[in-house]
Order: sequence, then structure tokens, then C-alpha cells
Amino acid sequence: MTATIERTGPPTLHAILDRIAAVGTTKHWVVSCYLKLEPRDRSRGKYTIKLKNRIKERLAWLDKMAVSRAERETVGRDLDRVREHLDDPSNLPTGRGIVVFACEPLDLFEAVPLPSVFRSRLAIDRSPLIRELAALDDEFGLVVCAAYGRTRARFFRVTAFGIEELPGIVPGETTRTGRFHGGRSVSGAGQSSAGEHNYQRRIQEGKDRHYADIADRLFELSRGPDVRGVVLAGNGSVASELVPHLHPYVRKALLGIAKVNPKTASHHEVWDSVLSVRQQSERKSEAEHAKELKEGLGTGWAVDGVEATLKALSNGQVRTLLVDPTAAEGGFRCTVTGRLTTKADDCENEGDAGTLPDVVDEAIEEVLRQGGRVDVMEGVEARSEVHGLAALLRFRGD
Repeated sequence: MTATIERTGPPTLHAILDRIAAVGTTKHWVVSCYLKLEPRDRSRGKYTIKLKNRIKERLAWLDKMAVSRAERETVGRDLDRVREHLDDPSNLPTGRGIVVFACEPLDLFEAVPLPSVFRSRLAIDRSPLIRELAALDDEFGLVVCAAYGRTRARFFRVTAFGIEELPGIVPGETTRTGRFHGGRSVSGAGQSSAGEHNYQRRIQEGKDRHYADIADRLFELSRGPDVRGVVLAGNGSVASELVPHLHPYVRKALLGIAKVNPKTASHHEVWDSVLSVRQQSERKSEAEHAKELKEGLGTGWAVDGVEATLKALSNGQVRTLLVDPTAAEGGFRCTVTGRLTTKADDCENEGDAGTLPDVVDEAIEEVLRQGGRVDVMEGVEARSEVHGLAALLRFRGD
């Protein structure tokens, strides 16, 4: 089988990223809009309502910044372009997120489909917010997927922006079994029972050989340095029958099992199934992080609360930022040190206190700049442990 590639994202992603990154810090205002497009966000156009509310909030913040009328109008046009683009369902990707960058003076308008985003964010800044986009490909990495039945198997390499189908396993002569082969006729109950037993044994041996071949192929495909996990896919109970045959290394990398028809599944169906399994795996990761947070608060290896987390972030301590997806809080950035805080008075001796519309969004961008990770706690139980922001630390403070 010839390998084929079906892109779910733009084929020139890295070229787009390079072009946006080249904007750097500019004298113009740049709009960056990360939009979450989970099924619940698409339901009844909820995402459009939230986007309109964020636009109003950001324009109100811009008015407080006392920008010129011309700048205000230019940003307004950019926000209108972003809203109009996202209001059109035909512009929405099949994935679960999108980011749009817009700046009229720079002739910039780019919409990049994403498999997911940390949370919906709308920023108006002197530079585009690209760190989440840049980090996504590395965090998602490569997921190997096997979609199989009892006689054949298809293999896929899935990234954040595309899916590639690799040569598969098709029924071979060695795995075919016939019922009661042989020249002698069968007579007597005992001989019939023995023949049935042999037939069933050949069936099982063929199945075991087939699963062993799939397991071997998965072991080969999952050994690359960029592989972040393995997903199995199939109909009903067949999908789980392979698990006992997996090499321990592959079993440890198993993210989960998806239900798809291995014969007829399109590339998009496989890609979407892998995203769903990966999302379920992230819920498990959230629970682990919530547990680590509770333990770390007692030992000094974690902090909870927006201000405590911002302080740890300014010290470079944050390994993993834990975010309540519903949290939003105005704040400040000290103009000399760049430190984030919720209190303007904290910027004394560190420059002026630059007003920020949402310090939680700024914290996400800052931890990515420092090379840390972000975990948005979508699960109700995990979220209850985080009060706006929390963090697992690289090292303890004083």
C-alpha cells in the first residue's frame, strides 16, 4: 500500500509560524484570538457569544489605555474581521480549536486550525501571541494509531496538524483457514469433535499470528523520539483483544482505545478518534496533577492561588501551570521587570504598573516563554483543587 497524507491543518504551518514570529514587537496593535471549539462550544453558537463578550471587554480595556482614536478604530476593524471570519461556519476547522492573528497596518490576517487550545483567549498586544501555537506541535508530538480487525490492520502517524497512513497488514494465505480440510471423510461423533477442535485451534492460531504481527509493527513505529503515545482502534471488543500481545514498552505508551470501523474509517474519523482518546488521557493527567498539587502544598513543591502562582512564575519556579478554565482576573505587568501581579502597588521600584485585561491569559503565555507546561483543568474534581491558578514547581522557594 502506498503511503498517503491527508492534511487536517495548513500544509505551510511552519512557514506561517515563521512569518508571524517575524512580526516581533511592533508599534502596531496585533490581535491574537485562540478559540476553543469543543462540541459544547459549537452548540447553539456558544463560542460566538463568548467571543463577542471578550471583544467588548478588550475594547473597554483599550479605552482605559487612552490610545489614539485612529488606533482604536484600526483595532476595531481587526476585531470585526476576526469575528466575521469565525461567525461563518464554513471557516471553522474540523478540529477542536483555531487561532486567528490580525493586524491591518501589517497586512496580517492568518487563521490556523488547531487540534485543541488551552482555553479561549483574545489578546491585543504589540506582538502576536504565538507561544501556544509553537508549543502545540511539540506537546502533541506524534501518536501512532493501529485500526484493525481480525484479518487486517491499518497504521497511522497522527500529529497535531495532519495524519499519514502507512502500509498496512492485509489477509495473507498463511492466516487463512478452511473448515475440515483433508481427504478423508469424517464419520463418528469423536472424529467430528476432533475436527471441530482442530479447526477452532487453527482459527485461534491465525488470530494470534495476526495480533503478533500488529504488535511487532507497533513496537517498530513507537520507538521514535517524537512519539508521545499509541492508540488502538477497532470495532467492539476486537479493539481490546490486541492489548495482551503488546510489548511492555508499547503498553506503557498506550493512551487508550477508540471505536472505529477499520475498513471504512476515513482519515478524518481516525484523526478525530485519536483526539478524543488523547483528551480522555489528559483527564487522567489532570487527576494526577491535582493529586500532586495537594501533596506539594504541604511540602513546598506547589503553590495555589493567582497571586502566589504569579510570584512563583516571576521566580522561574513553575514547572507546570494549572489553570481553572473559567478563571479571569485583571492585573498588571511591571514595565521594568515584566513581572505579573494582581496589585499595582507591587510594581514599586519595578517601573509603572501596566494594566492587563486578564492576568491568567498572560500567565499562560509567560510560562510557555519559560519553557514550562500548561494544564487546563477541565474535569470538575480536578478544577476544584485550583483557585484560579496553581503551579507544580521546579524548585522550592525560600
